[in-house]
Amino acid sequence: MSIQTIGIIGAGTMGNGIAQVCAVAGLRAVMVDISEAAVQKGLATIAGSLERLVKKEKISAADKDAALSRIQTSTQYEALQQAQLVVEAATENYDIKVKILQQVDKLVGPEVILASNTSSISITQLAAVTGRPDRFIGMHFFNPVPVMALVEIIRGVQTSDATHDVVQALARQLGKSPITVKNAPGFVVNRILVPMINEAFFVLAEGLATPEDIDAGMRLGCNHPIGPLALADMIGLDVCLAVMEVFLKEFGDSKYRPCPLLKELVAAGHLGRKTGRGVYHY
Repeated sequence: MSIQTIGIIGAGTMGNGIAQVCAVAGLRAVMVDISEAAVQKGLATIAGSLERLVKKEKISAADKDAALSRIQTSTQYEALQQAQLVVEAATENYDIKVKILQQVDKLVGPEVILASNTSSISITQLAAVTGRPDRFIGMHFFNPVPVMALVEIIRGVQTSDATHDVVQALARQLGKSPITVKNAPGFVVNRILVPMINEAFFVLAEGLATPEDIDAGMRLGCNHPIGPLALADMIGLDVCLAVMEVFLKEFGDSKYRPCPLLKELVAAGHLGRKTGRGVYHY
């Protein structure tokens, strides 16, 4: 199966990042969101990101213009009918994802592959709500998408070998280094990463050190490029909390209980970089 056009549902941080890497790789991208303001904001983010690459002399101005010309935006799911693969990159909420996937499933051809960029929700469970469970797969990109090399390819119980092979090849075409994992809450990376972030919030809540010192300790002592609290702000504290809540529900193990401080910050609307305030001020 030759994939020339990719549909992306969601023009936010993850959606516009996926659209950018597709366009830079020479593929057409159709980016859909609920409002014209949302898709235009996503398109502006891509343009700004590409302009920074031009200034760093990583791509030419002509490359930037060509990439932007390959991105189409819409507020209608019907625009996705031209795609051979559609990636859902909506909010990390099961009910929202199910509603979107069921709508798109009815609109696109039976040969189209559906993928979810979920960071924690069961691929097997999402596949089961569609009419093409064998052509459903997890394609988990990492933030920021244009920079991070990894894509987790998650196979549900129903995912066919052919679907896996097409998506694996696509990830490599996008310049990514894919790993294949079985379906389980949090998959591989977030299963390890998010509980570590959650523990950093417990350390902060207990007053063991300042946010700056906690992050410095992990950067300098463990050679992490960014501290866990700064990373939480980048990911979004609401996303971190949602992942921990999925872990607690699915595993039933109290070690996955979300830190009360994390819950408090989310309740206050302090979600990190995207709101200008999380653990840190931006």
